[in-house]
Amino acid sequence: MALPYFLGCPQWQDSGWNTLLPPGQAPLARYSQVLNCVEGNTTFYATPSQEQCRQWRSQVPGDFRFVFKFPRRITHDQLLSGVTADTNAFLDILSPLNDVLGPMFIQLPAAFKPEHLDRLWRFMDKLPESLTCAVEVRNSAFFSKGEAEKTLNRGLRERNKARVCLDSRALFSAQPGTEIIRDAQRKKPRVPVHLLPVDAPPMIRYIGHPRLEQNPPYLAPWVERVGQWIEQGQQPYVFMHMPDNGDALALAQLWSKLLQERLPQVAALDLAAQRPQLGLF
Repeated sequence: MALPYFLGCPQWQDSGWNTLLPPGQAPLARYSQVLNCVEGNTTFYATPSQEQCRQWRSQVPGDFRFVFKFPRRITHDQLLSGVTADTNAFLDILSPLNDVLGPMFIQLPAAFKPEHLDRLWRFMDKLPESLTCAVEVRNSAFFSKGEAEKTLNRGLRERNKARVCLDSRALFSAQPGTEIIRDAQRKKPRVPVHLLPVDAPPMIRYIGHPRLEQNPPYLAPWVERVGQWIEQGQQPYVFMHMPDNGDALALAQLWSKLLQERLPQVAALDLAAQRPQLGLF
């Protein structure tokens, strides 16, 4: 799908998507006919084989982008300390995908504090020059507009690295009426929406309200912002999450329709006629 930006979900397959995606031999191949990016959560929990990476590469076009998370053991268990060997091994495994890699995703836990920032700078400075990355922080000090946040933002600007913006406001506006919603609200951070202007492509992770029809007011500011970025020639990354990520494809379709109203020249997603039933709880 030819888009002037990157749009994706946190996964490329779900049983509920079988009637929504074009036909194809593999879920990733079907997904990549509709969306041009995916957030690779799979690598956070388990590292694929190099052969698996070769198979993934064979299933996507050259303008598709994988945004893989660094493994949990690197970012969470070791907080970026003493991880050079693990990082090099991980990047070597991903090498068959080098031409379709988007920014590598450094997701840092709340346990990663301001006193750990030197680790982040050393980690990023050791990455191959050809590799870009984006950083998501969750410690409250990085959202206080104090010295810790200024230091973080300054270091990212100096390196021209994007600060991932996670918007979970819609999720936390929902009543916790089901275990799926309660689980999502337990796991997802409730942090302010802070943007950092840099030349690197912006990255937005939007966590939706479980009722699809409740999302447009929360999406509206992003429609305007992303529309402006596209008009300025930037290529932002936009990822659509839901409490049940089987519903993420429907949210991506809603988003694309709203963006097309702002930018008529940007095509909306063209999914099959059958739609999932959302918001029934």
